[in-house]
Parts: sequence; structure tokens; C-alpha cells
Amino acid sequence: MSVDINALRAQFPILDQQVNGKPLVYLDNGATTQKPVAVLDALQNYYRGVNSNVHRGAHHLSDQATGQFEGARQTVADFLNASREEILWTKGTTESINMVAQCVARERLQTGDEVLIATSEHHANIVPWQQACAATGASLKVIPLREDCSLDQDAFEQLLNDKTRIFAIGHASNALGTLNPVKDMIAKAKAAGAITLVDGAQAVGHFPVDVKALDVDFYAFSGHKLFGPTGIGVLYGRREQLEAMPPYQTGGEMIETVSFEKSTWNQLPYKFEAGTPNIAGAIGLAAAIQWLNGQDRGALLAHEDALLKRATALAEACDGLKIIGTAASKVSVLSFLLDGAHPADVGMLLDKQGVAVRTGHHCTMPLMDSLGIPGTVRASFSIYNTLDEVDRLFQALEKVKTFL
Repeated sequence: MSVDINALRAQFPILDQQVNGKPLVYLDNGATTQKPVAVLDALQNYYRGVNSNVHRGAHHLSDQATGQFEGARQTVADFLNASREEILWTKGTTESINMVAQCVARERLQTGDEVLIATSEHHANIVPWQQACAATGASLKVIPLREDCSLDQDAFEQLLNDKTRIFAIGHASNALGTLNPVKDMIAKAKAAGAITLVDGAQAVGHFPVDVKALDVDFYAFSGHKLFGPTGIGVLYGRREQLEAMPPYQTGGEMIETVSFEKSTWNQLPYKFEAGTPNIAGAIGLAAAIQWLNGQDRGALLAHEDALLKRATALAEACDGLKIIGTAASKVSVLSFLLDGAHPADVGMLLDKQGVAVRTGHHCTMPLMDSLGIPGTVRASFSIYNTLDEVDRLFQALEKVKTFL
């Protein structure tokens, strides 16, 4: 089945505008996706008709809010093929990874232990592990890249050993688009005795994810990269891991009993959700997932693949343009450099023509250092982008080359 792109785009009102006198071409989806009307309506309906704090409220509005909030948790659980008790609400992928680094790594790491990550990781999947290692005496080990910017699997297997306690890997690279073979890598890491975590921020908006099939211990993602609101995220944790973890934060809601002598913790998942949660964000995320589930995801993925294929072909034919990241398996991200041009200048000149991209290091400074470049121009495509918009990007780049 093909995608009715006009009908799809009509559900994203923000796309129907002009920037600098030109129709908007929004190609910054790796940073955040736009929101369909279904999500906007869910947020407005909550605040206009349901707004109340959740759990323990002895009135109608609280009952409604609690039902929608916990229903949202079940929606996410079904989306990942998990149990609702294994779904924790967070602010986003960054907080999810920090939670694991604080509550698992610091509890279990000691001098001589190792944490294994990849060169291509987002800062959110580097710095928390650096801090955990600094606090415990463990060491951070890094998987290098091949020339095409895919992970060096031979090096991964050599680095993996009986000292590896944590293996944390991005499902897909935000800076390169490289899709990592996480299922196979998880299996090898678990055979070595490591706890496994996948940063799924750049994956869940592109293709279905089954945490049980991956057999991963922790999986993190952000709502705003999945057509949902900002400020809401998810940490899936295998039940045995969550039961063994100490609380991340303490206060209200996450307790069972409190006295001045001691406190006891609430059952899963509430043990990890201190304070009033982002209720509207959770409801909005559920609306995004329900909307996405109503689409033909196979057709959407094929559409994104077609966008990337067209963009790659045009990039390869563009004089003076170098693609950064040419792995065979990628999500719909094209990172590149223009000869003699700083990425920031390219991005500014594209914006003058209504084309929105992202420039810089993309929160992957160690990756850029390893490649010997200051950063890239990144065009990241989503389901509502069109082949015509890909063409417009490269038409705009031809004008940029004349300006520079």
C-alpha cells in the first residue's frame, strides 16, 4: 500500500506555513518530530475537561485523569510488547539513561569493571556512564567505527569480556542514521554477563520495536521524536532489573509508608515516579502512538526508505558534497559536508530558502572528533516529508554553493 502523502500532511498543521517567503521544508525530524492533530486535540481535551492530579483523588476529575494516565502506560506497554509494570515515565531518553546509570551502574560497578558503548553515541549515552565510572572506579570502553561509519563488530567482540558489566548502545545513530544490529549485540553482551540498555530515541518513530524479541534489559525513548509532546519519555525495564534497583528519586507517590524512622517503597512502576508526573505528556504520547498504530507502518517505512534513497542519489551527484555515514543499513538521515563551507553557514542559507535542517556536532562530539570534522549538516526525514521536498533541498543547496 502506498502512502497518501497529502492526506497525511494535512494532519500536521504546522507544515502548512511559509518561512522567509518560501513553503516550509521541515527536515529536522531527528531533533524533534511535528505533532498530528490527534495529539494536539488530546492535550487540549485533557487540560480543558479532565485536568486533575492522578491517583488517590476522591473525585470525578481525578478518576478520569488517572484512568487516562494509566491507560497511556498500557498503550506504551503494548507498543513495546512489555508489561505495564515495566514502563516508567521519565522526562525523556536522557533522564531514562541517567536513571539506569545512577540506580544500576553505581550499585553494581566497582574498580576493574567495564562499561561498553560505541563511538557514535549521543552525549546522553556517554556522559552518564562516564560519571558512573568516575564514581566507582570502572572503565569506559568504546567500540570504534568502520570506514562507512558502521560499528566494527570484530572490535566489539574483542572488547566484550567477563569484565563488561554494562553494554549501552544506540539503536540508530542520530548523527549518521546508522542502524546498529542491536539484537545480535545484545545476545553477545548478555552471554558475557552484561546488563544491556538500548537508546531507542532515533528508532521508535521509524519502525516497530519489540523489547521481548530484543531480549534487552532496558530500552529508552523520548515522546517528542515519536510525534508526541516534549518533556515526556519512557524507560522500559525488565521486571527483575527494576525490582532490584533502588529508587532514582524520593518523595511523594513513590512511597508505601513513611515515618521519621524509615520509609518503604511503592510497588512497580510507581517506585520510580516521585512527585506529580507529566500527566498531559503521557496522554499526548499515548495519542501519538495510537495515531501511528492506525497508519500502515510498512508503507510509511517504505516511504522513508524512498526519501533516503532519493536524497542519497542526489547527494552522490552533487559536486563538492561529501556524505558522512554510508553504512548499508540506515534510518532516514543524511549527514553531509559541502567543500569549503562551514555547516552553520550552509544551514543558515538553507533556512533563507525555507529549508530547515540541523547543523553542528548533533550532541556527538566524540564521533565528530573521531572523524576529524567540526560537525555536519543533517537532513533527517520523517513520514510526512515528500520526494519534492528532497528535490527542494538539493535545489537550495545549489543556490548555497553559488552564495558561498
